[in-house]
This record gives sequence, C-alpha cells and structure tokens, in this order.
Amino acid sequence: MTARDVLRNAARRGAHWVDLQYSLTIQGLHDVAPLARGELLDVGCGEKPYESIFRPFVTRYVGIEHEGSYTQTDASARGTGPDHYYDGTRLPFDDASFDTVLSVQVLEHTPSPQALLNEMARVLRPGGTLLLSAPFSFRLHEEPHDYFRYTPHGLRDMCARAELDVVRIDAQGGLWSLLAHKLNSFLAFRVAIVGGAMQAMGKLGHEARETRRPRYWTVPLVGPMVVGMSASARVLDRMLPDPSEALSFLLVARRPEA
Repeated sequence: MTARDVLRNAARRGAHWVDLQYSLTIQGLHDVAPLARGELLDVGCGEKPYESIFRPFVTRYVGIEHEGSYTQTDASARGTGPDHYYDGTRLPFDDASFDTVLSVQVLEHTPSPQALLNEMARVLRPGGTLLLSAPFSFRLHEEPHDYFRYTPHGLRDMCARAELDVVRIDAQGGLWSLLAHKLNSFLAFRVAIVGGAMQAMGKLGHEARETRRPRYWTVPLVGPMVVGMSASARVLDRMLPDPSEALSFLLVARRPEA
C-alpha cells in the first residue's frame, strides 16, 4: 500500500466519523447484523457498502437496484454494485425467496413506498427478517428521486399493511446529532463544496457526480467546525436526549411463520 493509499484511507475514515448520519447508520447495522441469516437480499444496494457487516451471518448476499435511477449515479460509473436490476414495480424473484431482506435509506426514494415494502415482504420466507432504515429528517438528496420522510408510527402502519410484525424500531441519533448534521452538511456542501472530493473517496455514490470545484481555501475554517460539532453532538445526545427527534429510524420486522 502506497503512502497515498494510506492518506486516502485515513481521510475516508475521518469523513465517515464526521458524517453523523453515516456513522450512526453503520453502528445500528452492526447492532442488528446478528439477526440476519440464510440468503439476504439488499434492496437498493448501491455498491454494497454494508456487505462486509452482514457476510459473517448469511450464506448468500444478493444486491438489487432500480435501474432507471441507479444508472444516473456516480457509483454506476465505477462499474460495481448490484447483481440484479428491477423496474420499480416488481422484484424479479419468486415468493419466499430470501431469509433476510435489507434496505438502508432507500424507502424515501420510491414514489410508491408501500408497494416496495409489500414486495420486500413477498420475497421474505415465513419467519424471515426485514432490516430497514429510513430517514426522519434529512437534506434533499439524490434529486429528483427523493419523495418522503418517515416516523416510527408510519413505519409500523406500513408494516402492518404488508403483513409484517414489527419487532423493534430504534432511533438513530437525536436532536443534537440532527442539528450538527444539518450544519455540517451546509458547511461541507454549500461552503466548502467538497462533494466531488467525497465521491473520490468512495462516499455519496448514490448522488449524481459533483462537477463544481471544491473551495479548498475554506477547509482550514470549515474542518475544525464540523469535527467540533460532530464530537459535541455525540456527547449532548447522551447528556440531553430528546426522544422526539432523530436522523432516521432502524426497523426490525418479521414475516409470520403461518
């Protein structure tokens, strides 16, 4: 590994830690990964960034993407990602094909979320597990394919309509993480314009390619601010929790045996 690779990996790890939405999502997925088993379908898999988390617990990891929207992203240009594509209406699998279905920050990107959730339930085997993360408060992204935000009550109702039993719903982040993430996003994407640099490190793969030039001269000011807010938010979420706020929710549901 070259010195450049070492620096790039260190920068990527730092960017992951500063990105509260990403780091909290990863933490939550590690927590629920032992619930996965058998054959797993990752709906909206992108470049399969979560495969390494679930591989130790499953026998097969299959990724699928919506072809129309995925081909417009930065990730598609790198030639990695899904094993299958679907047309946005029906997943191309038989009923009861998978033991686990995973969907991370995808439900907001379909204009028919209940229909997609019904499809996830359909391909689950009896007793199978759905692991789903959906945003509660997040910036506009992957435009124009950004349609909805979700409360835990809405997710429970949608699962009931899909005939899935909700086991638990965990909040990801709280008030302070939410505020810090929004401020950090403004500083990073509107002030420093580092979207292109983040994509070069392998982040924001689902976004369209950033063509604006970064304002590197702002980094000495913006950098310490985003690091400080990320660190402070983690502390304040523990000291002064607010259960009415979250960045997103992570849901665990099961298809009934009968």
